[in-house]
Amino acid sequence: MCGIVGYIGGDPAAPFLLQGLEKLEYRGYDSAGVAVYDGTSLRVVKAKGRLQVLKGLIHDGKDVPGTVGIGHTRWATHGAPSDINSHPQVSDSGKFAVVHNGIIENYLALKQHLIRRGVSFVSETDTEVVAQLLEYYYKGDIMDAVIKVLQKVEGSYALGIICADKPDQLVAVRKDSPLIIGLGQGENFIASDVPAILSRTRDIYRLNDNEIAIIQREGVRIYDMDKELIPKEPVHVEWDVTAAEKGGYEHFMAKEIMEQPKAVRDTISPRIKDGRIVLDNITLTADQLKTFRKIFIVACGSAYHVGMVAKYVLEKMTRIPVEVDVASEFRYREPIIDEKVLVLVISQSGETADTLAAMREAKRLGARTLSIVNVVGSSIANESDDVIYTWAGPEIAVATTKAYSTQLAVVYLLAIYMADLLGCLTAEEYAAYLTELQALPDKIEKILQNRENIQYLASQHFNAKDVFFIGRNLDYAMSLEGSLKLKEISYIHSDAYAAGELKHGTISLVEDGTLVIALATHQNLFDKMMSNVKEVKARGAVVLGMTTENNTQIEQVTDHVFYIPQTCDVMLPSLTVIPLQLFAYYVASMKGCDIDKPRNLAKSVTVE
Repeated sequence: MCGIVGYIGGDPAAPFLLQGLEKLEYRGYDSAGVAVYDGTSLRVVKAKGRLQVLKGLIHDGKDVPGTVGIGHTRWATHGAPSDINSHPQVSDSGKFAVVHNGIIENYLALKQHLIRRGVSFVSETDTEVVAQLLEYYYKGDIMDAVIKVLQKVEGSYALGIICADKPDQLVAVRKDSPLIIGLGQGENFIASDVPAILSRTRDIYRLNDNEIAIIQREGVRIYDMDKELIPKEPVHVEWDVTAAEKGGYEHFMAKEIMEQPKAVRDTISPRIKDGRIVLDNITLTADQLKTFRKIFIVACGSAYHVGMVAKYVLEKMTRIPVEVDVASEFRYREPIIDEKVLVLVISQSGETADTLAAMREAKRLGARTLSIVNVVGSSIANESDDVIYTWAGPEIAVATTKAYSTQLAVVYLLAIYMADLLGCLTAEEYAAYLTELQALPDKIEKILQNRENIQYLASQHFNAKDVFFIGRNLDYAMSLEGSLKLKEISYIHSDAYAAGELKHGTISLVEDGTLVIALATHQNLFDKMMSNVKEVKARGAVVLGMTTENNTQIEQVTDHVFYIPQTCDVMLPSLTVIPLQLFAYYVASMKGCDIDKPRNLAKSVTVE
C-alpha cells in the first residue's frame, strides 16, 4: 500500500531515496520521510503532505549526508497523517529506525507491555511498536532481535530496518506484504515495488514470508527464522525503464488506456498456437474439471468486476455454477467448500491482502485454486495451484485500466479452454470464439481512435453531481466498473444498477438533469433496455447511451450515444469498458483532479 525504499552503497543515500519514493507515489500516501546514518547517528526527517514538502525540507537530500538509509511514503492507518506519525519510526534511544507497510494487529497489547516497562511512545502508529520492540530485545545481535520481534507481532508487514550500531547493513523482512531486494555492483537496495529501483538495477530477489535479508554493500544474505541461509535465484526484470514513465502523456492513466491494444494482444497471442489455446503450465485436467460442482471467484475492486463478467461467461460456456465473492467477505461467511470446488482468484498485484487470505482459506478447506495475476512471483501466484499471468506490464495509475482489460482477456481464454475440455463447444464454435478473441485488440484500437467523441461528452457533463449507470446481463457487470472508475478519480457520486431494478426504488432518485449512462450492447436485451431508458427520461434524466454499431435506433430515445464495434456477446465487455474508462478520465481531467493519485486511495491494498 505505502512505499518503501532502502539504499546502501557508495553514493549519497537521501537523493536516491527521494527519487525512489517519487516512483512509488502512485501507491497512495499522505506523508513521507527518510532515515540516513550520517556517520555518527541516524538522521530522521519526516513531513506530512506530498513528497515535495520533504524534498524542500532537505533540499533534495543534500542536507542529509550518508550512504545508507531508508525512506517511506505513508498512507495512514493507525494515527492521523502528521509529521510525528510519518515513517520512519524510531526507537526510544534513536538506535533503530523502521519503515513498515501492513498492519500490526496486536500492537496495542505490545505497546502496553512496553509502556509498563518504562518505554516512552511518541506516535499513534503500530509501526513504532516494532521499533521499540527491536531496541527492547536487542543485545548486540540484530538477527536475534528481529526474530524475537517477529515471534511477537501478529498481522502483515514489510519492514526495512536500520540500526545505528550496525550502519554497514540494512535488514528487510516480510509477511503478507510485498518487498523486493535490488542487486547492484557495490550497492544494494530494498523496495516495495520495482519502479523505485529500476533506474539502478533490473536484478532482484523477491522475499517470501518470514525470510530475513541482511543487505550490505558487497552482497545480500537471506535467512529463515532458524537463522539458516536460504539460497535464492535472482529474477531479471524484463520490462524497460520507459514502461514506468509517462512517455509524453499528461497522466499514467492516459498512457495505460492507450496501451490496452498492445497489452491485450500480448496476453492473448502467446496462448494461441496452431488454432488452439495453450495456457502456460496449467495442470488442471479434463477429469479434474468434470469433478467440480461449483466455481467460486474471489477478488476485490475492479478485479471483482472482472469476476462478475467471468460468472456470466463461465456459466454460459461451461455450464458449471459460478459464485462471485468480494474477497474481504469470503472468509467470514463460512463458505461451503471442499475438493469439488475450484476457486478462481483475480488480483493485479498478486499481493492484495483480502484476496490472498481468501485463497489461503479456500486451500485450507480443500479447494483447488487458479489465479489470474499480473506480477510474476507474487504471493498469490506462488501459492495458487495454477496461475495464468496477464502480460499488462507495469500499471502505475491507481485506477486500473490495462490490468482490467488483460484480466478480461484471460477470462475468455480460460472459459474457452475449460469449455473445450468439458466438450461443451463444437469445433466451429471454438474456432469462431478464437477469431473474435484475436480481433479484440484491433477493435479496442478503433474505439481509442474515436476518443474525441467521449471527450466531448465528458465536457458536457463533468459538472454532474450524481451519475447512474444501468445495464442488463454483462452490461450490468460493466456498469459496476464504469461507476467505480468515475467515482474513484473524479470524486463524483455514482452508482450502478441492474436496469430491471430501477423501479424497485432507485428511480426515486432520478430528477431533472440527472445523468444516466445506459449500456445496451446485448441485442436480445436491447428492447428491454430502451424501456428502462424511457422510464428515466420520463423523470427528467439526461441519458448517454452505449451500444453496438447496428443499433442506431437508440438515437431516438437517448440524448447522446457512443457506438462500439460488434463482437460476440461474451466478449462485449472488452469493448464496452474502453469508453467508460475514457469518460471517467476526461471528466476527472476537466475537474482538475489528481488522476494518477486519487485521494485516500492506494494502488496495492496490502492491509485488511
